[in-house]
Amino acid sequence: MKNVNRLVNDIFSEMVEWRRYFHMYPELSFEEVETPKYIAEFHRQLGHEVQEGVGGRGVVAKLKGAKRGKTVALRADFDALPIQEENDVEYKSKVDGVMHACGHDGHTATLLGVAKVLNTMKEELEGTVVFIHQHAEEMQPGGAIAMIEDGCLEGVDVIFGTHLWATEPLGKVMYKEGALTAAADRFEVKIKGKGGHGAQPHLTSDSVVIASQLVMNIQQLVSRNVDPLDSAVVSIGSFEAKNAFNVIADQALLKGTVRTFKSEVQDMIMNKLEKMIKGACLAGDATYEFNYVKGYPPTINHPVETELIARLAKETEGVTDVVEYHAQMGGEDFAYYLQHVPGTFFFTGAMKSNVDQVYPHHHPKFDFDERAMLIAAKLLISATLTYLKESVDSVSVTS
Repeated sequence: MKNVNRLVNDIFSEMVEWRRYFHMYPELSFEEVETPKYIAEFHRQLGHEVQEGVGGRGVVAKLKGAKRGKTVALRADFDALPIQEENDVEYKSKVDGVMHACGHDGHTATLLGVAKVLNTMKEELEGTVVFIHQHAEEMQPGGAIAMIEDGCLEGVDVIFGTHLWATEPLGKVMYKEGALTAAADRFEVKIKGKGGHGAQPHLTSDSVVIASQLVMNIQQLVSRNVDPLDSAVVSIGSFEAKNAFNVIADQALLKGTVRTFKSEVQDMIMNKLEKMIKGACLAGDATYEFNYVKGYPPTINHPVETELIARLAKETEGVTDVVEYHAQMGGEDFAYYLQHVPGTFFFTGAMKSNVDQVYPHHHPKFDFDERAMLIAAKLLISATLTYLKESVDSVSVTS
């Protein structure tokens, strides 16, 4: 087999160019047009089978090796966020109010690099590789579930994916068997009171006071209802009650998120939340509307595939630290793929070392060390080749 490290290193400058192009021309979830066109044309130039419009705006490319074997899927997302970039870099976003603030540009460039390298090995490849380029990871219901329904996993035996993790050092690879990311739900509560003059609060049903009391009550929901050995988060992210300074609003709107790992905890919080809303409105002579939307399920990594990544990471060029990571309360729709086929999702450290401050994902000054793409690409290629070879060897032994 060819020298993977050399092949990946040789195209690193191209990977940086691809990443920076995507960064300069970001597209929002469910609005991706030019990005999937670019990806599809790239794979066509390599001679891969290409499907566009998968699940809406996704792209699926297929590389068939010269030898028979299993099928490995590799996934990268390519949507951006509605954030105005504040970085002063030559590859700064050229689209007002839209930015790659989570590293999806790097995920896509990494997978294109993986595809280019594996394409040079097709005569030796013992199986098939499916490249899943997914749209709309950032916005529910997400692109994964629609792509799966459209057949992107047909014939797939295993799937691998990674997230460039800019808050952890370059060279660090983080894996975890079982739950890695949480179920990510959202909810809205509209409190309907009775407005009036700010000088006459006794004649109103103050929606602002009721909503404020509810926000404070919610802070006790997890601490007094969830087993301390379990994990859950309930956060209010938006509180709107627009009005003149001297007018008591007749309505207040709260928006928030719930993060859980267990379905029974998720259901309990949903039910308790409505009881709290009902109680606050009953006490304040108000009514309410409550809308709760279950989002992505928890990402549950499979044991065999997770062990494979952990083992290969220790042998991957550029990796200096391999750790079993802690679960994250963030959401990730890679979870849907793992409900259908075995696989694992891991984090690749990508922290910039030459900056005064490291900014988190979804921040206007988010950025990452592009050398992390080298590590991610080498590990994904190693996982692909090893899985295919070990599968073939296993069949040979049993037969």
